[in-house]
Amino acid sequence: MNMRPTKTRRALVTGGAGFLGSHLCDGLLGEGYSVVAADNLLTGHLANIAHLRHDSRFEFVEKDVSEAGEWGELDYVFHFASPASPVDYAEHGIETLRVGSYGTFEALETALRRGAKFMMASTSECYGDPMVHPQPETYWGNVNPVGPRSVYDEAKRFSEAVTMAYHRYHRVDTRIVRIFNTYGPRMQIRDGRVIPNFMWQALRGETLTVYGDGTQTRSFCYVGDEVEGILRLARSSDLESEHEPVNIGNPTEFTILECARKVIATTGSASRIEFEALPQDDPKQRCPDISKAKRLLGWEPKVDLESGLKLSLEYFRQAVVEKEQLPSRAVR
Repeated sequence: MNMRPTKTRRALVTGGAGFLGSHLCDGLLGEGYSVVAADNLLTGHLANIAHLRHDSRFEFVEKDVSEAGEWGELDYVFHFASPASPVDYAEHGIETLRVGSYGTFEALETALRRGAKFMMASTSECYGDPMVHPQPETYWGNVNPVGPRSVYDEAKRFSEAVTMAYHRYHRVDTRIVRIFNTYGPRMQIRDGRVIPNFMWQALRGETLTVYGDGTQTRSFCYVGDEVEGILRLARSSDLESEHEPVNIGNPTEFTILECARKVIATTGSASRIEFEALPQDDPKQRCPDISKAKRLLGWEPKVDLESGLKLSLEYFRQAVVEKEQLPSRAVR
């Protein structure tokens, strides 16, 4: 009887110190992988992976993944590096385009050299301000290619094209996950996205700012559900349809005004709501059609918005305290 130990699978996670990347590292370790997380800390934070520093199966490398690197033997490459919040990609537009282009090439070349599987983190931003609702993966989108959001939207659309090219021309075993609005612990409190914005204002007793008239909609997926969907896609069998994008998000839709009221209720805040002009190219509706994920992966989210906000409350409360203690010039 062969009693030799099974080889431990090894994964590279680019953007591994980011909000979603760090949760993915947790999930992979939980599945028995050893993990190397690469991040240049432009928008990632060491605090997100501090709990892993004593795990012998985990390694962190501070590196810009847009530049060539040598990572050793790998079974899977997860390319999750990129600024993802409107605040970050507005400030770091060139870096966003670089990691979506050069970074994607480098990550795919690594997978090709090592014979590793590859997953690219794409985004619902590929659909732009959609004219089809909810958005299925077959919808090509309505994106302004030269607007202020284009540095992120077009970087991700280009990344998808490169990923499919490596699959078609080099037979790399690829996956593309289109991630919809995700929230939970480890988000930057001054992130610029809806839930951390509202949490910051409500926990400080400030007026909640709703852009537009508040009737525009979003769907919010708790990070634990999101990572479970990502891992199921990573484990999926080699079917041709799974090389093309798969939506992973929560299809339950809320208006921004409804979300603001739920945050006020969760935090027990006395905050009021005020309205400001809608930013350019801000989508009016955003909701995933997850029929493909249900059919192929047997996945759908389990955590509703109220429960997810309660699960996240203590983290956001502490994040507000820590941010308020920083020198004013360090607060974005």
